[in-house]
Amino acid sequence: MLKKALFTLSTASVLAASVTANAADKEVNVYSYRQPFLVEPLFADFTKETGVKVNVVFAKKGLIERVEREGKLSPADVVLTTDISNLMKLVNKNLSQPVDSKSISEDIPAQFRDPKGEWFALTTRVRNIYTTKRDGKPQSISYADLADPKYKGKICTRSGKNKYNVGLVASYIANNGEAETKQWLEGVKANLARRPQGNDRAQVKAVKEGVCDLAIGNSYYYGAMLKKADQKAWADSVYINFPDQNGRGSHVNVSGMVLTKHAPNKNNAVKLMEYLADDKAQGIYAEVNMEYPVNPAVKPSELVTSWGEFKADSLPVYKLAENYASAQKLLDEVKFDL
Repeated sequence: MLKKALFTLSTASVLAASVTANAADKEVNVYSYRQPFLVEPLFADFTKETGVKVNVVFAKKGLIERVEREGKLSPADVVLTTDISNLMKLVNKNLSQPVDSKSISEDIPAQFRDPKGEWFALTTRVRNIYTTKRDGKPQSISYADLADPKYKGKICTRSGKNKYNVGLVASYIANNGEAETKQWLEGVKANLARRPQGNDRAQVKAVKEGVCDLAIGNSYYYGAMLKKADQKAWADSVYINFPDQNGRGSHVNVSGMVLTKHAPNKNNAVKLMEYLADDKAQGIYAEVNMEYPVNPAVKPSELVTSWGEFKADSLPVYKLAENYASAQKLLDEVKFDL
């Protein structure tokens, strides 16, 4: 009787473990810095197509540190993040692993992925220069122009230490060298209308209020302001300009994805990453986030397309990470925020 009871208990345990394992086979865990409304439509469609459930942890900060702290026991399979600096932080902390996927490589141009497959971009965003409609729209404008004395007291920007501005400075170093970049930063600082403060939208608001005539900001914020009733007037007060169209092209940064080093659901994670790079997901993403798809087969949303075509800087995005520390150093040396 005891043997029969033990056999029954053992059988039940095996069945329970099997059910649990099968359930896990149909899941993937994501840590996301991207907001829920941007990525939940993608995850819902992925689950519909594959039957794989996507479990998500959303946070504005601290997710990379969480993966590091959890170590080998981390449930995270994929991390979605903004800015190349965060992607490289995962790599530099040895929290990622390479993905060798033919479909991802075909969908994402080499400029927007790590040469070793440690990270992949999903969208790009332009660092635009907004100009007041109180003056005529300039025929062309460059990042170098921001240091021109004719703009003295006319420029607004957020903190130089913000990752978007550090990325811009890193691209300037990659294209022009540290000495020229430092001189440029000193010129930009001399032209500021006020001490760096606020976020990107606050700079456009300042143009509307007459504090300055030029503002530096990411492209998708323009769309966000146009869609928000209490901010539409800010966007309507400026032109969105794509810098350096007669030169190297406009600086772009990225949002992206990383497969974690200890991903417990690696196969499902790679499936999700392949899905996010594919035409369908890139199209869905483009419609909701007002950024530019990295997949060249996918067009931006109708609103973003209405801003006009532009030439992007062809600098490989990983070059931004290579010059990130130097950019921070130069911003400190010129005391940009003081």
